[in-house]
Amino acid sequence: MNRQRFWLLLTPAPLRVGVAALCLALMSVTALAAGELSQPQDDEDRQAIHDRCVALARDKPQEALEKAKVWRGEGGGFAADHCIAMALFEMKDYRGAAERFETLAADMMAEPSKQRANALDQAGQAWLDANDAARAKLNFDAALALDADDTDLLIDRAEALAALHDYRGAVADLTHVLKIEPKRAEAYIYRGAAYRALDHMDLALQDIERGVRLDPNNPNGFLERGNVKLIKGDVAGARADWQRVIKLAPNSPAAAAAKTNLGNLSADSGKPPPRAEGQHQ
Repeated sequence: MNRQRFWLLLTPAPLRVGVAALCLALMSVTALAAGELSQPQDDEDRQAIHDRCVALARDKPQEALEKAKVWRGEGGGFAADHCIAMALFEMKDYRGAAERFETLAADMMAEPSKQRANALDQAGQAWLDANDAARAKLNFDAALALDADDTDLLIDRAEALAALHDYRGAVADLTHVLKIEPKRAEAYIYRGAAYRALDHMDLALQDIERGVRLDPNNPNGFLERGNVKLIKGDVAGARADWQRVIKLAPNSPAAAAAKTNLGNLSADSGKPPPRAEGQHQ
């Protein structure tokens, strides 16, 4: 599952499952193991069942979808619905998964707010993969109304805002993240990229430098720093950063972008190309 985040080219983190929170909400759940259904005895059993279902969804999503549908018919409740949504997501039916997560969140109105926020967050992530940033933002807004200081939610909404070209809004959310988690490297890198999109290059470089100091093995940070250096006219510095990306993560999307950027640099004149992979288009 690949998508272009606003700050650089990378593969997103896997959809967060929120297993513990969702399992606390389960009402009537039946087991999904070895293709057979059986009644769990306690909450620990329920969580294990849900874990197995999600693991199957990641490895064999079509099989998981079929079993989860049977499970749901046998009283699987929220857990079965969640597994169905996860299976659809892994099958790259992002719109179908997003709609399932939204329905799940709506059905959990009587459950604790943290659990509903998790479901809404997953809906938003799926809408981002379905290239519907506006629908994603609505879900992130609703989730943050329930859990305003969840830093993962804030970062997710920053992505949606950036996809909608609201870079100032993205900066605001990422600034909120850094007030709560002042050493979160990715938030500095992402905010730096948002500043870059706003043409605030000094602020961009300052944030990205902080990010790579906190996480010196982050290839996305060096990709983004190279992009900013290129814009500022430091071709040699950009080249060095992109080479470091390739060394750190040779098979990553960030490395692919770095290789493209390096190929675009003119060996004869040293002049930068008009834009680099990972830059705001």
